[in-house]
Formats: sequence, structure tokens, C-alpha cells
Amino acid sequence: MRGRRAAASAIALTAVVGLVLTGCSQQSNTGSSGGAAQAGQGFPETPDPELVAGKPGGTFRLGITEPTAIDPYNVQESEGALVAKQLFTGLVQVKPNGDVYDGVASKWTPNANCTQWTFDLKPDQKFSNGAALTSADFKRGWERTSAKASASEVAYHLNQVQGFDEMQAGTAQQLSGVNATNPNQLVVTLKEPNCEFEVRTAHPALSPVPASAGAADNTAYNDTPLGNGPFKMDGAWRHDQGIRLVRNDAYTAGPKANLDAVEITITPADSGSDTEYNGFRNGQFDWARMPTPVLTQARGEFEPQGKWLSKKTAGINYLQVQVTKPPLNSVAARKAISMAIDRAAITAGVFQGAQAPATSILPPSFTKVYQEGVCTACTFNPEEAKKLAQEAGFQPGTELNFQFNTGAGHEEWTAAVRQQVEQNLGIKVTYSGVPFRDMLDNQQAPNATGMYRSAWGADYPTADNFLGSLFATKSIGAATPNDPALGNNRGRYSNPEFDRVLAQANATPDEAQRDDLYKQAEKIAIGDDLAGIPMFQRQQYRLINTEQFANVGMDFFENPTLDVITLK
Repeated sequence: MRGRRAAASAIALTAVVGLVLTGCSQQSNTGSSGGAAQAGQGFPETPDPELVAGKPGGTFRLGITEPTAIDPYNVQESEGALVAKQLFTGLVQVKPNGDVYDGVASKWTPNANCTQWTFDLKPDQKFSNGAALTSADFKRGWERTSAKASASEVAYHLNQVQGFDEMQAGTAQQLSGVNATNPNQLVVTLKEPNCEFEVRTAHPALSPVPASAGAADNTAYNDTPLGNGPFKMDGAWRHDQGIRLVRNDAYTAGPKANLDAVEITITPADSGSDTEYNGFRNGQFDWARMPTPVLTQARGEFEPQGKWLSKKTAGINYLQVQVTKPPLNSVAARKAISMAIDRAAITAGVFQGAQAPATSILPPSFTKVYQEGVCTACTFNPEEAKKLAQEAGFQPGTELNFQFNTGAGHEEWTAAVRQQVEQNLGIKVTYSGVPFRDMLDNQQAPNATGMYRSAWGADYPTADNFLGSLFATKSIGAATPNDPALGNNRGRYSNPEFDRVLAQANATPDEAQRDDLYKQAEKIAIGDDLAGIPMFQRQQYRLINTEQFANVGMDFFENPTLDVITLK
């Protein structure tokens, strides 16, 4: 999931950069559980809440920045996913630890070579208005997402389904690979093997929608989606103001929610985490992100009260690099940049020890495929960086574009990266901050160069969601080099051997063998080619109202577990 936007607010950059450059870049692990942060590890994680029996009632309040969409056909970041996942339940669901469990489907079965999947639906499934839900509603939703006219930025989650290419080209109106003739069963035929296809169906883009949804340009449905999830809309989305959800008492895919309502305030994009933090302190919110500069203070105050939540999540913070255009169109150039960055100093100086340097693109939470140190160029080595820079042809006047999105707390650490690269390599970094949407558009442009602040949070628990989405040739999403890169491989990396190994992994039924192939693929893209520059492991911190509510945890997608939260 591209570009999660929560983090921190700006503080004095000169002070922060000073902290970074004078910090001990090789500090050893110190501190203990409950004490100071451990350098290179982030703050200790808090245990998952012990679930208690729920009871109906209560309104849970939180803030988010304005989503791109809450209509499933185009849900693309954590803000929109928070809402859509309460309004819709897919064929399968994902537990906070990444385990897959039943949603609308009671059973899912692949054929021998993983080119066809059969999903048996639970009986008596309904939309929140009481209307019956059948396999045809999934087919309708998938085709609505896939249609060329929808211009969905998340349609690629369906790109392995037969007929998807034709729908994207506008030459077909239906997905030929989706058979919904049996209302209680959905049969999906793929154009290539995928032995983990079932996890893709957890993404909102693959949600069922009723006939009233119409086409993607149906603004009434866009702002008041009718779904089958544990909550339903209470009035329309009030843009830049708020969204209110109420419990869906017609929910049949699982246990009904306990909360009466969820009140979501839309906070200003340039001060979202400040607004949430202050709102929590004054009693406005029951869940809040917070600015990086206050993390240590907030932990000291709220952890003893049981109101502090710390979790390593299925995501990565990295630098997206444009590999087809100078100056980063060589492996030597990309590795020079990476080795010129002192991640340990940044985590100590900017993040106050609350984050950990990354040496892989796959997160540690993916325990079966995680390879610490697969990015050998993620180790700070300014002397080697200078040699690689010479090999890459860097000159004192070489310019490197570096862009980040404003209003989400990236000012401090990106400023430190800029200064380190300039000091250690002697090149000029053209540094700019733009709104989030503009940065994504700039990455897509055919003439894009340099590097961009990026983050990726898993859409579903599989290594392919990182490797395939970010680095597969088919994920570039451009017919020619002169077309915008509409997929998530916006750096336009393309390596036939990587693509081959990744496809082999997808087609391998044996999980252990598949995981080994994923490791090989990451070694090619990150260890050898450095197609993206890992920066920090993803660890999230929240403040939670445990005085009034129980079962407050963080789900797989870094949002509150609204479906199980209950009044005490």
C-alpha cells in the first residue's frame, strides 16, 4: 500500500541535522525492556491486548487525513483503507499477525498448478441494507475496479485474472476468468499460476459491491458506499470534515461489532499528527498518532497508564530510485548513495531511537522470508561510497533530485539524508518538498530522475506484495518509456532474471520452496541491483484510550481493531 502518510511534524531542521551528524553512528544496543530505546531496534513492542467479551455500545473517535477514496475500486492508502475495511468484507481477511482467515468465503481451493481458485461462500450473506450477497456481487466489484474507465490506481491487484488486460485496454467489459454462475461459489481462472492468490482477495479493491454501485464515476456511491462489512455509513462522507460509521447489525460474515459508532475527524494534511496528539490529550480522540519529536515524552507519560501502543508492522520506509535515468541509472551510483547515508545516526538523532535501520526491503514481521543484511550497501561506509561514486561518474557538479511529501514529518530525516549525501559524496542534492499527491504524480512522470521518499505497507501478507508490486517489470504500468508509470514500480526497474524467479515463486505450491525463491528474488533486486534503497524498518506508535475501551489493538494495516473494540 503506497505512501502511508502519518509520522511527525516539522521541528527546527538545523537542530535536528546537528543531532544526526554528531550522533554515534555505530552505537551498540543499550537499555532494557521498559527503559530507554535500544539503538537499532526501536522502542520495545507492547503486548497484544487480552481480548474480553464485548458488549454493544460506545462511540470510538479518531482522526485521519483526507483519503483518496473510500469506494473500494480506488482505495490506495491507509486512510482510505481504514474506512473501506469497516464497510466491506472480502473473501478472506487478515489477522493482526498476518494469518489469513475466512471472510465471506468459508473455503478456498486451488487446482494442482494454482491457475484456478474456487471460493465457496458462506450462506445467507448480506449487504448492510439487508439485500442478499452472492458471487455475482464479487464479479461486479472486480470488474468495476478493472474497467479502463475507472482509472483505478489499485486495479493491479487483479492483474493475474484472465481478462484483466482486455478490460484495462477497453476491449472487454467483463473478466473472462471470473465465473459467478453459481451464486454460492466464485471460480477464478488466472492467466499465470499464483499459489497465494487467496491473500489478494483481502484487498478492498476485490470487495463485493451491489448493483446500485454503478460505474466508478457514481459520486453518490463514492461518498456513501454500501457494503457488507461490520460497519456502515451514517450519512455521506463530508470531505475535509469527517466520516461517521455505525454498526451493521445485518453483518453475517463474522461476529458483529460491539461499538455503536466510529466518528472519524478529517484533520489538516499539514498538521495531522499534531492535531491527533493534541486531540487525544484533550479528550477529543480515543486513538492518535503523534509527532516524532514528542515520542519519548509521550511514552514516558502514557506507557505507565497503559495508553501507549508500540508495534513493528508489515512495512518498510525506503528511497524509491529512478533506475533508467542519470544519475542513478547504475548499480554503483545507487550503492554510493546508500553507503553515504548514516542510518544509525538518523535513527538516534531524528527518531530518538524509536525506529530501526533497515537492511532489507521485506520486513522482519515476514519471518519466513526476512533476510537481515541482504542489502549489503545499507551499511554506512563513506570511503567505499566515494569509490563507487567515482565509478558511477559522479562529479562535484553532479545534481541529484530528492523529493519528499510535506506535512507528514519527513522534513527532518530527509534533510539529514541530503546533508550526509552532499558531505560524503561532494555532489549537489536538489531537495524539495511537495504535497503527497504531487509527489506521486512526479514519480510517475517519464522524465522523473533521482530519488523520492517512499513507504510501503503490506496490502496482504505475502512477499510478492512487496517484490512484485515494487520491482516486477509488469508493475511499471507503462506501455512505453514515454508513458507515465501507472503501476507501483515507479522507479521502472526491470530485470528478466528477477521476473523469472518471482514468477517461479508464485507458481510453487510448496510454501518452504516458495519462500526460498522469494529470498532469491530479493537478493537480485536489493542485494545485487539495489532497485530501491531500504531506510528504516516500520514501527508504529499510537496513544489509545484504555480507560473507556478494551480490545484496542493495531490491525495488520496499522489501523485500530475497530471490529472488536468494546466498552469496558
